[in-house]
Amino acid sequence: MAERTPARSKERVRVGGRELVVTNLDKVMYPETGTTKADVLAYYAAVAPVLIPAAANRPATRKRWVHGVGTADAPGEMFFQKNLDHSTPGWVPRASITHKERTIQYPLVNDPATLAWLAQIAALEIHVPQWRVDSHGNQLPPDRLVLDLDPGEGAGLADCVEVAKLARTILQDVGLDPVPVTSGSKGIHLYAALDGRQSSEQISEFARELARSLEADHPELAVSDMKKALRRGKVLVDWSQNSAAKTTIVPYSLRGRLRPMVAAPRTWRELNSPSLHQLDYLEVLKRVRSGRDPFAAISGGRRPAAQPGGAPGRASAGEAPADGGDTDPRLEEYRAKRDAASTPEPFTAERHRAATAAATECGTLREKFVIQEHHASRLHYDFRLERDGVLVSWALPKGVPTSKTKNHLAVQTEDHPMDYAAFEGTIPKGEYGAGTVSIWDHGTYECEKWIAGKEVIATLTGQDDGGMGGVRRFALIHTGRGDDQWLIHLMDPHDGRNRPAPAEAQTPAEAPAPESAVPDPADFRPMLASAGTAAELPGKDWQFELKWDGVRALVVGDAEKISLVSRNGNDMSATYPELTDRSCWPDQDFIADGEVIAVGPSGRPDFGLLQGRMKLTRALDVAKAQSTTPVRLMLFDLLSENGQDLRRLPLSKRRAMLEAFFTPSRCPAELSPLIEGEVRHILESAEELGLEGVMAKRTGGRYVGQRSRSWLKLKFERTQEVVVGGWRPGKGERGQSVGSLLLGIPDGSKLRYVGRVGSGFSTRELQELREKLDALPRKTSPFEEVPAADASDAHWVSARLVGEVTYGEWTGSGKLRHPVWRGWRLDKEPEDVVFE
Repeated sequence: MAERTPARSKERVRVGGRELVVTNLDKVMYPETGTTKADVLAYYAAVAPVLIPAAANRPATRKRWVHGVGTADAPGEMFFQKNLDHSTPGWVPRASITHKERTIQYPLVNDPATLAWLAQIAALEIHVPQWRVDSHGNQLPPDRLVLDLDPGEGAGLADCVEVAKLARTILQDVGLDPVPVTSGSKGIHLYAALDGRQSSEQISEFARELARSLEADHPELAVSDMKKALRRGKVLVDWSQNSAAKTTIVPYSLRGRLRPMVAAPRTWRELNSPSLHQLDYLEVLKRVRSGRDPFAAISGGRRPAAQPGGAPGRASAGEAPADGGDTDPRLEEYRAKRDAASTPEPFTAERHRAATAAATECGTLREKFVIQEHHASRLHYDFRLERDGVLVSWALPKGVPTSKTKNHLAVQTEDHPMDYAAFEGTIPKGEYGAGTVSIWDHGTYECEKWIAGKEVIATLTGQDDGGMGGVRRFALIHTGRGDDQWLIHLMDPHDGRNRPAPAEAQTPAEAPAPESAVPDPADFRPMLASAGTAAELPGKDWQFELKWDGVRALVVGDAEKISLVSRNGNDMSATYPELTDRSCWPDQDFIADGEVIAVGPSGRPDFGLLQGRMKLTRALDVAKAQSTTPVRLMLFDLLSENGQDLRRLPLSKRRAMLEAFFTPSRCPAELSPLIEGEVRHILESAEELGLEGVMAKRTGGRYVGQRSRSWLKLKFERTQEVVVGGWRPGKGERGQSVGSLLLGIPDGSKLRYVGRVGSGFSTRELQELREKLDALPRKTSPFEEVPAADASDAHWVSARLVGEVTYGEWTGSGKLRHPVWRGWRLDKEPEDVVFE
């Protein structure tokens, strides 16, 4: 095994612009060779430039060996995984594929960060189909053919080579030039590039006939039937992996065998060598580092044209497409709608390639966007995002939204070639899209989430003088109606000024000095934490606090008054007057962040107790509650002081300024104390005290008004915010009230049904429930799908109410197991609810 520097047990790394925590680096994944998880991560980082083109836009299934592959006597346990779970980072690109009985979200191995994440979760083997998905999430026709040459008992690699040569001759006769891949197991995979004009069924039938032809002509050597009894001493020509439902290990993937072998692309000259053998990962590393990639002819090469009659064919000199040789099937609709001789619109990506030739990192996240003003038969705006070599496009009939409260229709159109990002001009009358096109704004964007055909979240950084006016964060959500109907939502309030880039876009050392302009309190939104684990906290760059089980509050102070603003922007000052006495606070203008809590008889924060305060606004009711349910404010961040915006400073600096700014007084407010020590000891102590959990915050992180991995919540009890979409009548003593609430989590324009809750309600809540729900009736279900048993007697309500439940775990079907009601979340809107 190659020498390497000893690895720490966990590290925080940055891959392709994404921050990733890698753990258990010294765990031995292959005991026979001593190959560790750190070695696996290093291997996949090195082969990313050649593996990703072979896997991009193909739904990936994974074989995981969480505890290593084991030994011959004690094999390691393997997990076969298709669907992504809720712990998957939001930035992992994915596609939702609907099968007969269910829809599965698969990852797309489109960038180095995703490949590193797969290595981190011990997905040693990556398998993909021979087809890709387009930007709509639709399955494209296969763009490659594969034959799996598998030696039976008594046959070996040399026999596979003979069959590969025979198959090559047949494929070349129909215009295909195959590339061999030693499988990393026993045999050889033979790949040939296709033009993407034929279906999986057609290609499967062609491959089947090829296998039968080899068997008929060479019965002593080849067999096309999978029965083991027929395979002894012969090579099985397995054609079945061309089925749309089948997958093959991706070239350059490791194998979960006793030794770290690799599915390695080879040259035909190598196949003629008497010393041919399966390659391990160290041998493949040397090949990749020397610049050798035999599979480039398949993953990056030109696709041959198809001959009439369905047989794959060789391109002739006169068949070059109008786009200069780029026959990407994603652009076929674009080309079909336009005549290159009649329109000035671009048909290539040549200008784009030239402009990005100096790119220093494979898989960079600095993708381009352009928004074009299009004066066609009706004025509209074209919203285009670069994605894997094309511009995924939407038409916005009502323009780009400028308010968070109003969504606009977005109609997804055909993908455009990359050179369209710089296009301005007039499309002649009579041509598709006739009219004048000009660039309204352009720049780069960072993708937060991309589920093909379903949901996109991205932060766009435009030009200072562009139409957006700086940085804007948008969500594009498919409505579920038709293939092309989407909504575009502005995720940040529009205040007419440039916004700073997201915190993750720069390191603390790059952060500029605080802005001198007086900040507008309306521009401040609470920073939100992501669910995390102690394993994600390497190094010493984290600070720890208790997680306060209460209601978030921004404290806004000016010369005259103190205001409390909830997470969803509501003024809570009247509800908690004991916290708004101006004499309790420093004289200067400021904005601080904290949590309002109610302390129960046990001395611990009690969210249920706080429920009795958070609904009150009448002065008389509030005055009574102040004595029965006193509250405190735990301060943990300072966002602005004396008109200076502090959000771009690192947390360590903001905390020091907070401690200098605030001195506890008779006002029931105090600083959230920092806790020293190892995180596992902190967690043990907090759990013993019966607290909700611990907050971990990166000391170098900036304050961003959105959810971030710079703040992690480590909770002992599993909780989930939910949206109420219906209810079922009670029985017995609860016959006149509510038996259970039907719960969901926003998923596009609908709610994803996650189960029902019928326990945990106080007597007072049961009395109020019916009145609250009767005020929001609707005739149809707001859920995507509800089991018949739960829907049989359901009463549907508008999806406006947010609550919180505890639960045991998520079931395999995506439902909450044993949920218990915690209370309403009046400080949150339905769109704030996400999977924890």
